Amino acid sequence: MFLSEVPKSLLLAFAIPLGLVFGSFLNVVIYRLPRGENIAYPGSACPGCGAPIPAYHNIPVLSWLVLRGKASCCGARIGARYPLVELLGGLAAFAIVEAVLPRLADDTSVLLGVLVFALHLALSLGLIAAAFIDLEHLFLPDEITLGGAALGLLSTWPRDDVSWTDSLLGAAIGFAIIWVPFDLVYRRLRGRPGMGLGDAKLLLLAGAWFGWPGALFVLFAGATQGTLVTLALLVSQGQLKEPPALAEQREELQRAIDEAEGEEREALLREQAADPLAQEAEAGLGQARIAFGPFLVLACLEYQLFGPWITSTYHAWMMGL
Repeated sequence: MFLSEVPKSLLLAFAIPLGLVFGSFLNVVIYRLPRGENIAYPGSACPGCGAPIPAYHNIPVLSWLVLRGKASCCGARIGARYPLVELLGGLAAFAIVEAVLPRLADDTSVLLGVLVFALHLALSLGLIAAAFIDLEHLFLPDEITLGGAALGLLSTWPRDDVSWTDSLLGAAIGFAIIWVPFDLVYRRLRGRPGMGLGDAKLLLLAGAWFGWPGALFVLFAGATQGTLVTLALLVSQGQLKEPPALAEQREELQRAIDEAEGEEREALLREQAADPLAQEAEAGLGQARIAFGPFLVLACLEYQLFGPWITSTYHAWMMGL
C-alpha cells in the first residue's frame, strides 16, 4: 500500500496524538538534561514535592487544564511552559504531515512514509527541546546537536532530499561558518568566544539535514530574526536580562567552592575560571548574553517545512535580477 492512498485525516489522527505524547516527554528532557539527570528513570514527578505523577494526571494539555495549572499532590504551580511544549509537539507532527510528507513520491510505501515522519518528528522535537534549554541555561546539549547531526547524516537514504556527500559537506560548512569567525578568530582578538560552540554544532546539524544551502539559510535567517527580537526587547525593556537559572547556577558553584577544600576546591576554581557563564556579565549592550539557539532553531524548523519553497523563491528572485 502506498502512502498517497492513506487518507490525510487518518495520518493526522495518528500523528497529532503521537506528537502530543512526545511533547509531554520533552518537558522531562528540558528539565533533566541540563541538570545531568537520567531522562528515562525515574518516571515523571511533581516539581514541587517530588511525588510520582500518575498516568491519568499526565495526559498532554488536558491534565494541565483540568488541574488548573496546579499539582494534584501538593498544589504547586505548574508553569504554562508544560502545556505549551506539549502543544508544540502536536503542532510539529501536524506540520510534518501537511508540509513534509506530500513531498514524497506517490509510490512511497506506508512503511517508508512512517519512517520519514518519525525522522522529521525526532528532528523537530529535538530542536524544540534545544530552544527551551538554551533559553533557560544558555546551553545547547551535545546529545541534541551532535546526536541530531548524526541522525541527519545516517538518514539521507530514507529522506531522499539531500545526498550523503551533500549532507557531509553541509555539516562541515555549517560548523565552520560559526567556529572560524566567532570562536577561532574572535577568541584570539578578544580573549573569549563570540558565540558558543553549541551554536556551531547546531549549524552542523542544519547542514547534515539540509545541506550547505540550508545551513546558510539557518544562519542568516536566525541572525535576522534574533536581531529583530533583540531590538524589540531593548525598546520594550531597556535592557537584556540573562536567564535566572544562570544566577542560581553561579550561586550553587560558589557554595560548592566555599565548602570544598584542597584539590577539590582548586578543581572547582579552575572550572569557575574556565566557564564564561560562571562570571557575571559585564555592563554594556556588547556584553549582554543572548540565547541565539532559539532563533537558529526557528530557522531550522522553517527550512524543514518550507525548504523547497524557500529555495525556489530565491532562485526565481536571482533570475529576475
